[in-house]
Amino acid sequence: MDPSTRQRIESLVASSPVVVFMKGNKLMPQCGFSNNVCQILNALAVPFETFDVLSDPEVRQGIKEFSDWPTIPQVYVQGQFMGGSDILIEMYNSGELLEKITIALA
Repeated sequence: MDPSTRQRIESLVASSPVVVFMKGNKLMPQCGFSNNVCQILNALAVPFETFDVLSDPEVRQGIKEFSDWPTIPQVYVQGQFMGGSDILIEMYNSGELLEKITIALA
């Protein structure tokens, strides 16, 4: 990925305590996996920002390289990559997600 795309992604990741790179946005997810992540974060009453990867092909590809994770959505908490939809579902069901987010946002 080129340096300007990397810098842009780093800036987006740092722009909010919880950032979700997804298809669509939190008001109108464009795929089921992105919707799952939004529903989980809403259920936990976690404020979060989103970035629509469909609006920017460089970020869409670059975020996969940035995290070394091949799929979208991707969730970052305090700049740390947490995972995608499947991982968030597992963490939510076990209670681990609420614990990690509570600690990270304290």
